[in-house]
Amino acid sequence: MKKKLALALSIIMACGMTLAGCNSSSTATTTDAGTDTTASAETTESTAAASGDVKTGGMEGGTSLSFTTGGDQGTYYGFGGVLAGKVSESTSTTVTAITSGGSQANIEALDAGDAELGFVQSDVMSYAYEGTRLFEELGKMDGFSTVAALYMEQVQIVTVDPSIKSVDDLKGKNVSIGAAGSGTYFNALDVLEAYGLSESDINPTYQSFGDSTEALQDGKIDAAFIVAGAPTTAVTSLATSKEVNILSLDDEHIAALIEKSPFYTENTIPKEAYGTAEDIKTVAVGAVVIAKDDVSEADVYNFMYGVFENVDTITEAHAKGAELDLEFAASVTSVPYHAGAAKYFEEKGITVPTK
Repeated sequence: MKKKLALALSIIMACGMTLAGCNSSSTATTTDAGTDTTASAETTESTAAASGDVKTGGMEGGTSLSFTTGGDQGTYYGFGGVLAGKVSESTSTTVTAITSGGSQANIEALDAGDAELGFVQSDVMSYAYEGTRLFEELGKMDGFSTVAALYMEQVQIVTVDPSIKSVDDLKGKNVSIGAAGSGTYFNALDVLEAYGLSESDINPTYQSFGDSTEALQDGKIDAAFIVAGAPTTAVTSLATSKEVNILSLDDEHIAALIEKSPFYTENTIPKEAYGTAEDIKTVAVGAVVIAKDDVSEADVYNFMYGVFENVDTITEAHAKGAELDLEFAASVTSVPYHAGAAKYFEEKGITVPTK
């Protein structure tokens, strides 16, 4: 009874979460703990859950996992809370979603043993695995594996200044380029470089999504880079009081950016996302869930089962659920997959690389 009550509360909380992606302090969205810690290679029969059309099953012997996500103003936290609740509700594994400082912090948390699962940008994941950029000084961190790619995260350049119409217009302006050393920070540098600009050509500030949109609201900055799944709560909140403009990138500069950094993909934010006059052309990186290598096969299998067997009910709770797709989930090539994820993919007729 205690577990059912806690899970019900976690679902209610997850549905009310704002969308998440970058900086904050650790806060849980689910709090129940698993009780059975003996892993089993046998999967249980799928049954109709008592609450709605949730499909239950997965592998027996699930344990309790911490899922480090992002700040409370982007997509990672809100969507991560929904996923955590669904896995906990439908399998023997209990997942607790917590806020964090974003992709780099999540990888460091897994490396330090402070969490078992984490949300990361695909580019930051590659930096860690190869020991480059964000991890050049920290050193290579490769004790993790891919679980699944879930959706695309758009590079959004947000302004409320109507005179700023392109990236070129950012020269000499006060621009938030994400927390220092964050994934957003390097995305901003990549975009600026594609347009022949550098960090020294702007007046940079280093702020989280929420702080950036507050600064835009107060007129303290002219523009902000936000990398998260659109629509992002921080931006939609700003749009309730200000006329928001999201800068589009042109084809020539998108091509140059992708040629130099192939982990970017051309992407379009539909005008309906923020009520803009036109669709916004930009680039995106993947939002990927990773797991420590020593997390059990059963627990990672159960994460996959809880998510991909319940896409419809997840979509009812969070719009990003509509982007869940097994083929896309299996598309990561830079970091091998966890054995538990590979087992689930294999059952669906998909082969992914493992360590």
